[in-house]
Amino acid sequence: QVQLVESGGGLVQAGGSLRLSCAASGLPFSSYAVGWFRQGPGKERESVAAISWSGGDTSYTDSVLGRFTISRDNAKNTVFLQMDSLKPEDTAVYYCAARWAAQTMNVYDYDYWGQGTQVTVSS
Repeated sequence: QVQLVESGGGLVQAGGSLRLSCAASGLPFSSYAVGWFRQGPGKERESVAAISWSGGDTSYTDSVLGRFTISRDNAKNTVFLQMDSLKPEDTAVYYCAARWAAQTMNVYDYDYWGQGTQVTVSS
């Protein structure tokens, strides 16, 4: 059974930092690309960042470029999202997802999803 479990969310003031983790089990993790997505109140789910199976290729949506960093540790079956200089508009439920292919920023391309972790940024 494939499981993706996010952790690390919480409440932080604007300008602060959080580090999200996505722990995977039940799949050959080192063969899967992983994406981070988020869904704010009343909004559609949107892409945030994605990383290739090897970690050699990364992609970011424009609004987080230079503030967020995606990375992975295949030995620990975990992907991270370091979020710095957080803004109130980053408030959302953050999800990680995996697909057996190259990373994309398209929410519909991913096969497995976690349950999400809440990130709230206060002004």
